[in-house]
Amino acid sequence: MLKSERNFQLEFLAFLINLFLIFYLNLSNVDTALILIVSFGVLSAEILNTAIEKICDFIQPGFDKRIGFIKDISAGAVVLMTVASVIVGVLVYWKYIEVILKST
Repeated sequence: MLKSERNFQLEFLAFLINLFLIFYLNLSNVDTALILIVSFGVLSAEILNTAIEKICDFIQPGFDKRIGFIKDISAGAVVLMTVASVIVGVLVYWKYIEVILKST
C-alpha cells in the first residue's frame, strides 16, 4: 500500500503527523486513544477500499456502471471515515492548541 497507493501514502503521512502531535502536545490517554482509533480507521478503510477496487477490476476489467457504483460506495466509506476523523481531531486538538495560544 505504501509503495503504490497515493491516497494511502497521504493518509499515512497524516497518521505520522498525529503521532508527532500526540507526543508534542502530551495528549491524555483518552485523547490519544481517540486519535489512534480514527487514524487506524481511515487507514483500514483505505485498505478495504483498495481491496474492493482490485477485486472489481479482476472480476470485470472493462467498464461496467455497476462496478463503478460499487467502487464509488467503497470510496465513500473512506471519505466518511476521513470526515469523522477530522471532526474528532478538531475536537481533541482544539483544547491543546487553545492552551498554547493563551500562554503566548
